[in-house]
Amino acid sequence: ICCGTEYVARNKSQDSGIAEMEELPVPHNIKISNITCDSFKISWEMDSKSKDRITHYFIDLNKKENKNSNKFKHKDVPTKLVAKAVPLPMTVRGHWFLSPRTEYTVAVQTASKQVDGDYVVSEWSEIIEFCTADYSKVHLTQLLEKAEVIAGRMLKFSVFYRNQHKEYFDYVREHHGNAMQPSVKDNSGSHGSPISGKLEGIFFSCSTEFNTGKPPQDSPYGRYRFEIAAEKLFNPNTNLYFGDFYCMYTAYHYVILVIAPVGSPGDEFCKQRLPQLNSKDNKFLTCTEEDGVLVYHHAQDVILEVIYTDPVDLSLGTVAEITGHQLMSLSTANAKKDPSCKTCNISVGR
Repeated sequence: ICCGTEYVARNKSQDSGIAEMEELPVPHNIKISNITCDSFKISWEMDSKSKDRITHYFIDLNKKENKNSNKFKHKDVPTKLVAKAVPLPMTVRGHWFLSPRTEYTVAVQTASKQVDGDYVVSEWSEIIEFCTADYSKVHLTQLLEKAEVIAGRMLKFSVFYRNQHKEYFDYVREHHGNAMQPSVKDNSGSHGSPISGKLEGIFFSCSTEFNTGKPPQDSPYGRYRFEIAAEKLFNPNTNLYFGDFYCMYTAYHYVILVIAPVGSPGDEFCKQRLPQLNSKDNKFLTCTEEDGVLVYHHAQDVILEVIYTDPVDLSLGTVAEITGHQLMSLSTANAKKDPSCKTCNISVGR
């Protein structure tokens, strides 16, 4: 419902302007289809009796209640979308109302607008539940374009690294034959990100200190660091994808990139859902050839989180203890994105 939509919150028992008449058909067999992150189509069946008297549909659309929801919300006051009766299925759309990857309940009633402006309404239909979708490639491309604006100049680097506790590396050696295994990405970052809770990979960093050109000695993730030459993970046999752009109520921003070996399951997953970047020419992470040698650069003004989608054997690099501090405050584990930041948020539905 886009144009001419009005929003009302009413309690039937308190509003004498809405009267019930059995003659209006009650919607049943409700179907939800074409679900995106900010829209869906809805249709239903109705008895033909008095169908021609219907002028409007009332759609009661609410976020599904959970254990942490407001206990004091007035259950008898539905938030209704009032729409002119149009042929079904009808599209419900609006970035002001729908959030990605969110569960909603929906119910419908038919209405007939009277000459005095009041409505005669049917009984409510049954309540249907559905969940909105993740960001599409179109939305992710909008995020990508916003990230490009603040990425800054490119700095040279030569290694990817991954910090963990000593126990992690001991476990990898003992239980996984020396190979770090991909795990499902947590829910940090944008709420509508299609990789959260779905993509399997291993997180790496590549940021360098401006004055040394080397990885920083501090880390939020553990005192032991695995370092691997950049060309072992990022080369002409891998594809590069943009995954997310977010901040955590901070001045600095994070960009998530995905590196996937060509033709791997991770590559197939990303190809369907994420914008692909030109590995030689983009604003975040590049691999170019100079005099027969691969040369690597990363963006200076964003913190890159790189996900590699295949197992990585520890023998391909080195594990050593860092000399700096463990800065837990910088951890992004399950971190929630700041929804008010104008730099890294998009308005879905526009």
